[in-house]
Amino acid sequence: MPDLLIELFSEEIPARMQGRAASDLKKLMTDGLVEAGLTYASAAAFSTPRRLVLTVEGLLAESPTLREERKGPRVDAPEKALEGFLRATGLTRDQLEPRDDKKGQVWFATLEKPGRAADVIVAEVLERTVRNFPWPKSMRWGAGSLRWVRPLHSILCILVTEAGAETVPLEIDGITAGNTTRGHRFMAPGAEIAVQSFDDYAAKLKRAHVVLDPAERADHIWNDATNTAFAQGLEVVEDASLLTEVAGLVEWPVVLMGAIGADFLDLPPEVLQTSMKEHQKFFSVRNPKTGRIEKFVTVANVETADQGATILAGNQKVLSARLSDAKFFWENDLRVAKAGMDPWTDALDNVTFHNKLGTQAERISRIAALARAFAPRVGADPDLAEEAARIAKADLSSEMVYEFPELQGLMGRYYAEAAGRDAAVAAAAEEHYRPLGPSDAVPDAPVSVAVALADKLDTLAGFWAIDEKPTGSKDPYALRRAALGVIRIVLSNDLRIQLSDFILRGLFQVFLKLQKAEGGSDLRRDYAAAFDISEDDLRDLALDDLQGRIEPDAIRAGIANLNADADADLNTPEHLLGFIHDRLKVYLRDQGIRHDVIDACLARPGADDLTLLVKRATALQAFLDTDDGEPLLQGFKRANNILTQAEARDGVAYEFGPDRKYASDPAELALFDALDAAEPRISAALAGEDYAAAMGEMAGLRAPIDAFFEAVQVNAEEQITRRNRLNLLHRIRETCMTVADLSRLDG
Repeated sequence: MPDLLIELFSEEIPARMQGRAASDLKKLMTDGLVEAGLTYASAAAFSTPRRLVLTVEGLLAESPTLREERKGPRVDAPEKALEGFLRATGLTRDQLEPRDDKKGQVWFATLEKPGRAADVIVAEVLERTVRNFPWPKSMRWGAGSLRWVRPLHSILCILVTEAGAETVPLEIDGITAGNTTRGHRFMAPGAEIAVQSFDDYAAKLKRAHVVLDPAERADHIWNDATNTAFAQGLEVVEDASLLTEVAGLVEWPVVLMGAIGADFLDLPPEVLQTSMKEHQKFFSVRNPKTGRIEKFVTVANVETADQGATILAGNQKVLSARLSDAKFFWENDLRVAKAGMDPWTDALDNVTFHNKLGTQAERISRIAALARAFAPRVGADPDLAEEAARIAKADLSSEMVYEFPELQGLMGRYYAEAAGRDAAVAAAAEEHYRPLGPSDAVPDAPVSVAVALADKLDTLAGFWAIDEKPTGSKDPYALRRAALGVIRIVLSNDLRIQLSDFILRGLFQVFLKLQKAEGGSDLRRDYAAAFDISEDDLRDLALDDLQGRIEPDAIRAGIANLNADADADLNTPEHLLGFIHDRLKVYLRDQGIRHDVIDACLARPGADDLTLLVKRATALQAFLDTDDGEPLLQGFKRANNILTQAEARDGVAYEFGPDRKYASDPAELALFDALDAAEPRISAALAGEDYAAAMGEMAGLRAPIDAFFEAVQVNAEEQITRRNRLNLLHRIRETCMTVADLSRLDG
């Protein structure tokens, strides 16, 4: 079985494209080979800045011969039917065979597809792969028609057998495949390198100063960088994405360490790290004793006689210019921050957040009102929460964040500290954006929690009110992430919040903004009527005053009226809460809680208290996983089904308390006793929110319910007995549904 080696040699491939390109080469080639009948033992792909490489081991020498029998028309079928069958198979009449069939004699064709040599198939698949390669961006050069990410110079394609290596005959747009490659651009220029196998190829490349495997290059960079730093009592700041990118910029990594000028050492370490990473792809080197970034690591692509001194000198010169800009931004921003940050917050009046939702300043006012409302519920000081919300996004106007947007929030903390703000306010400026992703940290300081919840809820309410909801895979305003952020903050901090109250408040704020933005006395009159306030109050009163004057029920009714007028009945608090519940299902499913368990708990009152909801769901899931869980569920469903059918048939709701004096069977009396004993204990457990204990008490009902159904006929002929037993089933149903609506569970 031959082995296959392919190298596509070009000008430098952007580092961000290399990993995906190597994977695409492997998939396209192996899929194509298998489809053509060539199976293989293993395959691996590699990339460097100038080459994509694929090695395939244990390839079949040729594809197998395939035989296919195809059934045709009946022997006595019209001539045109036979002619069509012959055209489809490419055979003549004398090559067909008549056979008996249940409908009489029919023609059968035996088609044989002979196997093909591996080199023919490889050439065919490789040409198709190269011509249709899925580069994010590609270019055409010279007079040819081939498009590649950068000009393609050569193709190495050989099949290696025990007899030696044979070049696969292939030409693509004037490039003829061969058995040669080239080494490092600077350290091994000149002659082509002939190769006989993958091992020979990798060894000769390394002698020509090319490390083929990107993982090996990354390991070499990291080990050399950390060892060099350790020798000086320093440590390299970890950055996996930067390490991957730098490994894609060099074929022969040479690690060099340089010093940062003393004038820049007092810059915030995040500013130094971001500036060096974004502009020059440097790793930051930190002094663990002080936390300051004092040096940098750069990775050259060449060894020099002066051990990189010239390279470092050039890098340090450019770095000083970059850091001079950063220092200028920092010092200017500090002057504004120490003066109170008012110019920045004022500037947000001229920054549009969304054309329908107004400016950043208007949004900040809404967030501040929500943060103040959240504060007592999360243990924060309302004044500090409002203050933090009003300055949390001030750094968006700073020069540093304009240059490095990824530093927003973090710079806000530095500037708030410089302005002498309370430590909790400064921390909220950084932490209110969190969590940014599923693995990001969740704020736990009360002021930060209040502002973070307000920020995310205003985003949800705003885009909900203007009907800009996620659809399918599209979520341009990251509303799913905002909903998940609310969920994680509430659950991680064990907050007891009726979320619907704050959703209502957030929607109310946005609807007031929409009214003011669209203007007009007719619209103001409609809004005033909807919220049952005067037009003058609607126009003149501040947001907090308006919210203080209108009861939540009036707000809910007003939003419903406005939605009805606008024919937008999906912009309600209930639907936004439902959207958050949908994200909660996804979040809990990853933690092993079934979707139907969540649905069962959502059907009970208090579903807008996410912490309480998750406690219910966790207890119910744990109970269902016990030996008593499924049998009790089946007993409940049996009782529920019998009761539901009887109520539908009789047109009566059997909701009256069953009377013990009409019970005659011992199993029936035992069920009365079990319910009498369990119900007060279940109620006490629910009052204490001990749902595990409540489910444990319900588990004790399993045996008497099973015994009842085995011994008693519910639909007895005697009507008083029948009604009493149906009322007893209602009591079972109500008792079992105190934690969750078990009728919504699967199974």
